[in-house]
Amino acid sequence: MYYTTLSNTDLNVSTICLGTMGYGRQVTEADAFKQMDTAIERGVNFFDTAEMYPVPPDMEFAGRTEEIIGRWLRQSGKRKEIVLATKVSGPGRYRVDHHLRKDCIETCVNASLKRLQTDVVDLYQLHWPDRNVQMFGVRGYKHSEDEVMTPIAETLKALDDMITSGKIRHVGLSNETPWGTMEFLRLSKELGLPRMVSVQNVYSVINRHYDIGMAEVSMRENIGLLAYSPLGYGILGGHYFDGFPKGSRPDVHPEFAVRYRSPAMLKIAEEYAALGKKYDLTLAQLSLAFLRQQPFVTSTIIGASTLQQLEEDIGSVDVILTEEVLSSIDALHEKYPNRVA
Repeated sequence: MYYTTLSNTDLNVSTICLGTMGYGRQVTEADAFKQMDTAIERGVNFFDTAEMYPVPPDMEFAGRTEEIIGRWLRQSGKRKEIVLATKVSGPGRYRVDHHLRKDCIETCVNASLKRLQTDVVDLYQLHWPDRNVQMFGVRGYKHSEDEVMTPIAETLKALDDMITSGKIRHVGLSNETPWGTMEFLRLSKELGLPRMVSVQNVYSVINRHYDIGMAEVSMRENIGLLAYSPLGYGILGGHYFDGFPKGSRPDVHPEFAVRYRSPAMLKIAEEYAALGKKYDLTLAQLSLAFLRQQPFVTSTIIGASTLQQLEEDIGSVDVILTEEVLSSIDALHEKYPNRVA
């Protein structure tokens, strides 16, 4: 395993992060325990979750993933061995009146700590912005003059209170834009409030929107990307060319995977698979190794349905792509530029 430093912190994190959004729905608790055990054995020390997991979000299930991780932490005694990250939900997804105010953040931090059975979260992230932005497959920005938005300074102050209380160590963003990222950084500097240390956004060989604007922010401002959906909801795992079997991620989460399920997307994935085969690489190895070699990527978040998939994904750390392979990936991206948002 390879490790790097989470931007502007003293935390060393594995370049592969264990994603857990399926724990409690697609992945049983017993299998989740096996995945976490395997991840630790293979050197993964960075786990990512969220208060709203498992996906798809539902008030009946919300928090179940954190509870599973909490029980594993208690039984395994491994809390000190991992960097634990979770997220607080923004408004409008499964809780309409849930803004990033002081009261909401304080309540949510305490609830996550209880479910995770820990005294502190190492990285606490804002799952999505508390304002109108394009995300989760939406391409264009549509401005709203009457939106309800918590001032960013207020959110930062609430996070500062949680850091002062010792309940969280560092803070990060997720599903953010260049404007939002720079505004958080500007206000934290001007007001002496906590600085965001990471941005968790979607990034893969078939979705490279982060290259446009955000990559420059990451490099110039030293705020690394935690890349999620690196395998495009499993499309880049190479398992779905003959259809989507029952229980697969696109089958379980059709509303989230719809942008990846088209015949056109499968055709693109097949071309990337052929490229990988040319160099004796699986599609997953090619896709994950590409992300790990991007200078603005701090860690790549992998979420697996099975232990076999997890082993293959973790094994990608041993793959180093040559300049020839990287150039071939860029050429395919020129042919099929950002077909998904």
